Amino acid sequence: MNSIAQPPLVSAPSRRWGLIGAVAAIVSGVVVLFLFDPARYPIYPVCPFYKTTGLLCPGCGSLRAIHQLIHGHLAAAWQLNPLFVTLAPFAVWLGLREGILQMTGRKLPGVVTHRFFIWLLVASLVGFGILRNL
Repeated sequence: MNSIAQPPLVSAPSRRWGLIGAVAAIVSGVVVLFLFDPARYPIYPVCPFYKTTGLLCPGCGSLRAIHQLIHGHLAAAWQLNPLFVTLAPFAVWLGLREGILQMTGRKLPGVVTHRFFIWLLVASLVGFGILRNL
């Protein structure tokens, strides 16, 4: 058994640049969504599930909901996709948690990564997808 510590696969500066690139991509996407309403501009992709079946998937309406959220219209976002609005704070937490881990090596609590939460998320997505099409 070899007890010599292995160097990380990706160096710390590379991870930081990767994180900076990811943040820049997210900020760019948010700026585009802020400026161009998905309900009015046909520059956004159409949901392939909706296009194929005519049914709404659990993610349908998320781009329009993000647009409404970044404009401060919580009620309008809720009408477009309540599951997305409910899960958005968890997604932000996970993103911040991963960013802090990559930048500092410090691991913050990960309650939402527990196996129970993952199964609850899957069940919620399936249930929401069924209920919104009834």
